[in-house]
Amino acid sequence: MTGDGNRKADRIIPFASFEVMHREIREEMYRKFQEVYEKNWFIQGAETTLFEKEFAVYHGMSHCIGVGNGLDALFLTLKALGISQGDEVLIPSNTFIATALAVSYTGATPVLVEPDMETYNLSGEGLEEALTERTKAVLPVHLYGQPAEMDPILEFAERHGLYVVEDCAQAHGACYKGKKTGTFGIAGCFSFYPGKNLGALGDAGAVLTNDDELAEKIRALGNYGSRKKYEHICQGNNSRLDEMQAGFLRIKLKHLDRYNVYRNQVADRYLGEIRNPKLVLPKIGRDRTHVWHIFAVLCEERDRLQTYLAERGIQTVCHYPVPIQEQVAYRSVISGKYPVAKKISSQELSLPMYYGMAEEDVSEVIWCLNAF
Repeated sequence: MTGDGNRKADRIIPFASFEVMHREIREEMYRKFQEVYEKNWFIQGAETTLFEKEFAVYHGMSHCIGVGNGLDALFLTLKALGISQGDEVLIPSNTFIATALAVSYTGATPVLVEPDMETYNLSGEGLEEALTERTKAVLPVHLYGQPAEMDPILEFAERHGLYVVEDCAQAHGACYKGKKTGTFGIAGCFSFYPGKNLGALGDAGAVLTNDDELAEKIRALGNYGSRKKYEHICQGNNSRLDEMQAGFLRIKLKHLDRYNVYRNQVADRYLGEIRNPKLVLPKIGRDRTHVWHIFAVLCEERDRLQTYLAERGIQTVCHYPVPIQEQVAYRSVISGKYPVAKKISSQELSLPMYYGMAEEDVSEVIWCLNAF
């Protein structure tokens, strides 16, 4: 640590790195690659079947359906539930655009609901006001790695006969009242994009559900609408978890809890040692565990802070600088101001956070933030 507020970058502290993680499991990953390679079976084979079983068991769920990516997990689930043109689905106003796209791909309309400013997640507030006779589902997002406030969301959905589909793309292994995300609604949808807490070496995703019929529909939809080769019961898509990624994910799943513990250790240092009044640190809601996919701070001088850190070799990312309602793709679809989402998008800055982050790098980030 330099102890100098004018430190210049003599080395880079990355926003994210797989170096330590992948070094530790390199030999096992290489063996898995060779094993799959030598089998010459790359789609819908044993690795995918085993990963689906293991991921379902990890969550205490009946079914896991591997798909091509997290967006497909959401879209195929909504489509399998019969959500279509004329329907509406409630989503957080501050989520990544993929949540809205999944709704739009079914022909339905995403309806934005402002999040709680304490946790950046849906808390149940605002759902009644957004409800119409066309509302068919609520899609809470466990943003940044922290579970949404599921009890009031589930109560609201049950009272109005709505589906709850969880977007768990950032919350692998996080718990709300002792239950893992992805186990509350009719389905939980996951992304295994490489940067996730459980990341593949390419795009991949999955859906969890205890509903036998829904699982069968999602699997068929992701396989060209087919349960049996060359027999197609519906107009489906091509979205399947491939063997290589499934094999890699099986290895990483064994280490997921350990990876999450490490992220919590980094987060504990940030929370305990960052003391700059210019920064608003994240807060953890009651009765839940955070897995810190993203450590998000708010700062009214966000852009200046990001430049200051970059000059000192500290990489950061803004999640997400343009809110959905201001995206060109949605200006004609969504109206309204959504000031909470606007505030978050203009002030949020994500700090370096990854498994294997060196203690001295954590100290450097903390020192530079306090000196800002």
